[in-house]
Amino acid sequence: MEEKDDEGSLVEEITSKRVFINHVDQYNGLNIAKYLSMCLVGATLLDEDAEEKKSDADELSFTAPKEGSYEVIGTVKDDDATKPDCAIKIIRSTVKDELYKYLLESDIIIYDITRDVNQIDEAVWAVSELQADLDKILKPKTFILISTVLTWAKTKPTDPEEPDIPFTEEDYRRRKPQPHFKEQLSAEKTVIKLGKGTKKKLNTYVIASGLTYGNGEDIFHDLFKKAWHNAPHLICIGNGANIVPTIHIKDLAAVIQNIADSPPASKYIIAKDDSTTTLEEIVKKISVMLTTGKIIYMKPEEALLNNLLTQLDFDMLQVNLSMDAIFVKENMKINWVSELGLAENISQIVKEYKNERKLMVELEQRGRTINQQSEEQIIDEEEDAKIQSAITKLEEINDCKEQNNQRLDDGLLIMMVREKLLSKPCQNQGYILDGFPKTAEQTKLFEATGDDEEDEKESGDAKIIMPEFIFSLEADDEFLQNRICMLPESVVVGTHNTEEGFSRRLAEFRRNNTEDNTVLNYFDELELHPIKIDVVKDTSEMMGDTVQKIIEIIKSPRNYGPTKEELEQTRLAIEKELYRKNEEDRILKEKLEMEEEATRKLREKEWARQLYEVKQQEFEQLKVRSIPLRHYLMRHVMPTLGKGLIDCCKVRPDDPVDYLAEYLYKNNPQID
Repeated sequence: MEEKDDEGSLVEEITSKRVFINHVDQYNGLNIAKYLSMCLVGATLLDEDAEEKKSDADELSFTAPKEGSYEVIGTVKDDDATKPDCAIKIIRSTVKDELYKYLLESDIIIYDITRDVNQIDEAVWAVSELQADLDKILKPKTFILISTVLTWAKTKPTDPEEPDIPFTEEDYRRRKPQPHFKEQLSAEKTVIKLGKGTKKKLNTYVIASGLTYGNGEDIFHDLFKKAWHNAPHLICIGNGANIVPTIHIKDLAAVIQNIADSPPASKYIIAKDDSTTTLEEIVKKISVMLTTGKIIYMKPEEALLNNLLTQLDFDMLQVNLSMDAIFVKENMKINWVSELGLAENISQIVKEYKNERKLMVELEQRGRTINQQSEEQIIDEEEDAKIQSAITKLEEINDCKEQNNQRLDDGLLIMMVREKLLSKPCQNQGYILDGFPKTAEQTKLFEATGDDEEDEKESGDAKIIMPEFIFSLEADDEFLQNRICMLPESVVVGTHNTEEGFSRRLAEFRRNNTEDNTVLNYFDELELHPIKIDVVKDTSEMMGDTVQKIIEIIKSPRNYGPTKEELEQTRLAIEKELYRKNEEDRILKEKLEMEEEATRKLREKEWARQLYEVKQQEFEQLKVRSIPLRHYLMRHVMPTLGKGLIDCCKVRPDDPVDYLAEYLYKNNPQID
């Protein structure tokens, strides 16, 4: 190949690349789009002198895109937003199928989820779809997720005795998020996971970005604006002692440029400047440069109650993290705009703010940055090696499955099982190997098989993963066949438990486990004698007797139980929940009783009214029915009876009743 004599010829060899950026009408997306549209593709691969001559991306103001630079397309958050000059196309459609077509056409896909949580699902969807369609990807693609350092906010120090030691990329697996940023952490894990085993067709990266500043400002804009309007003082939320990781928006764009030019091995990258500035120092510097230099402190809860800032901005400004961007410093070519941070470069940042916000007619031309990278630090080779090793192993596994009808050979299977058994969950909680090892070859899982230098380590590992109990459930072929035949069809369909499949597997098992050559012999030789259980004799439901026998041998579980404090907290939580439930039941019962009492009173009132009406009706009926009787008495009885009573009163006999009866008998009209 002919060697190129000048830098221009070398740049011409690099083909153009298309970059997709979400929300190119917002602060991060717009500034990154402007930066990349001014960067020649592959510029970071040139020697430093050539890069300084060819790249104008560190200029204060962006001009039109350069020829041979990255071609930017993207979405917008505001439907009414106009297409920025740095983008060749704006995607306004919200239909995912249409959006996905543009993703397939792009070489680099950048999703920023730092300021809009609604973009998290879209970013995860995008990388998932790309990973699912690897066959459609003809040339390698790079997916970059711009996340936030807030996913580290609750991470414990690596050394409790020295809590000021900064976090680096080496610690990224230990990161714990601020409670409001759990979704961002989940998205980070998904992006890294989906980039593994793609045979370099899809390279995925996560950038943990510090709080961005510069070029008109974003999260710090309110401070700059109030200071510009001559506020007598600026407000510092809290005591201001928290260390705020920051990065200039152009320096963040430069990190992305390096990844786009040459995808690195490290998948997780911290992007921040070299400052350890506190919130108090940032607020003070802005106040000094633009207003009185005075600041006041406000309690965090007051800031939220007074709606001085959103929950997202509040969380970001209250972050307290000491971090070091080791990988960026040691592996990337960046012409830093603000390497020492916002406070140290406040004059330049203020000029950028005034220029971007059009607050001045003329600006002094920005000088070149003179700060070089700080002292070199140790490259994160160990983490890179782990990631690369995992990728290699996954590719090896996929290749093996393709060549062996989706089965793994013993070597890979042993490797995977060994790694799992050596994992913390298995070492802490124990494990159960069901039907493994099946052959004498697979017993190498418990042997040291490395070189002389590795034998000692592997021998120790073998002892660690060696099982405590070996159970052999024994049965004859007829019993096993009958057991298979009794399985419901819904359980058998799609498995190896068909008649043909079972016969094949049983024959293979008998062939691999003869009387003189069985897996059990291996453990016998190690003085780990298998416990044989004849399951043919077990007639209990679901082999309950066999299970109980195994439990009696193993004894009770040996998991690490909760502490006294945890038990007390659990007890209090249960009591609190029980009290709450009882209180709810009491209130509900009282309410029901009151409703029942009110209903009862209404029913009694209604019953009394109906009873009165019935009595009235009965009285009227009796009154009507008594008329003939009264007429009869008045005509036939009362005249004679009246005379008899009058006569009785006159005579006054000793026995009035007998006298009256005798009188009525003598004067009975019917006798006459």
